[in-house]
Amino acid sequence: MKDPAINVNSEIGKLKTVLLKRPGDEIENITPDSMEELLFDDIPYLKMAQKEHDCFAETLRENGAETLYIDELAVEALSQDETVKQKFVEQYLSEHNYGEGVTHDILREYLTGLTVREMVTKLYSGVRRNELDIPLKDKTLHDLAGGDASSPFLLNPLPNAYFTRDPQASIGSGLTINHMTFKARRPESLFTEFVMAHHPRFAGHVNVWRDRNHDTRIEGGDELVLSDHVLAIGISERTSSRTIEALTKELFTSSDSKFDTVVAVEIPHNHAMMHLDTVFTMVNRDQFTVFPGIMDDAGKMNIFVLTPDDNGKIKMEHHTDLTETLKQVLHLSELDMILTGEGDAIVAPREQWNDGSNTLAIAPGEVVTYNRNYVSNEILRKHGITVHEVISSELSRGRGGPRCMSQPLWREDL
Repeated sequence: MKDPAINVNSEIGKLKTVLLKRPGDEIENITPDSMEELLFDDIPYLKMAQKEHDCFAETLRENGAETLYIDELAVEALSQDETVKQKFVEQYLSEHNYGEGVTHDILREYLTGLTVREMVTKLYSGVRRNELDIPLKDKTLHDLAGGDASSPFLLNPLPNAYFTRDPQASIGSGLTINHMTFKARRPESLFTEFVMAHHPRFAGHVNVWRDRNHDTRIEGGDELVLSDHVLAIGISERTSSRTIEALTKELFTSSDSKFDTVVAVEIPHNHAMMHLDTVFTMVNRDQFTVFPGIMDDAGKMNIFVLTPDDNGKIKMEHHTDLTETLKQVLHLSELDMILTGEGDAIVAPREQWNDGSNTLAIAPGEVVTYNRNYVSNEILRKHGITVHEVISSELSRGRGGPRCMSQPLWREDL
């Protein structure tokens, strides 16, 4: 591999380059009838969501981070060669179950007739049925009645795309390009696949530890880089144990990987705690935020530490104490576990629902958080953490915080 384009060996090294997606018209294409399918609990107000996201991006830039936008990178990647654009369109339609036929041909002609920028914007925002003229004589039964045909969209919008943490995850000098759990989000990582394969900045400069062409699920919110050799992965609603085992094997056997420990953390499988980073994040060398609701009444939970043995196989230890496990794998004598909402029975779940645990570290002991989680933010400050608050009334309706909205591509090594 050439000089790497990705370097993420911790959760807390100074953030130098980050991948974002500004909310667009896809947000306005959520309806009350489609909210559940599109994984939303409410419909954000786009104008305010964009203002909030711009504030977030500016906060990152003011603190020394280069901000890249996945849709802009996709435009640049797909503009390299007309055949790349054609291949992308064919794969996008195929993954939406449009094989040969009239609807496929009309969609392909429509999309390839747009400029690359127009096409990328349209795919994120969605293609409505009434945008295209499909002659009645050519329509199939599927086009006319029932199932997906009852939707106003031929290609659904991608409103979750501003949560750039999940379609991919940077690990060391490479990344995973993820097969996501729900159909509503799976197209997002196709953009990543083409960017990494065809954008001059990344092509040939990135190790792909695991691509998206699998049946088992994984999402970036469950992937945390605790050090240059320790990875934590959540066993969650969105990431399966089978994927963790396969990724662990790849990292342990690749000559380009330095990772020798994977900590698999089991969390409740529900929408309120969909990823590990919604309940647990690293904010300093020896400080972590944690939502106490992931543990039982005795403070215990299921944790599995995976390491290679002398025969090239994977050995596993079962643990139940998160603090002691972290101390062991990170070789620390003490840890400061900072409880969301100070562990209060009312405040903690309320602020966790609004991503009070989803902190984004931009340097050791320095984080970006939502301003609405004022109790947790004040507790962070009491523990010596520098906190940059960003406005959050609309962005938070998507059930994701600052870490969810950012995919680090380069962090300074500690």
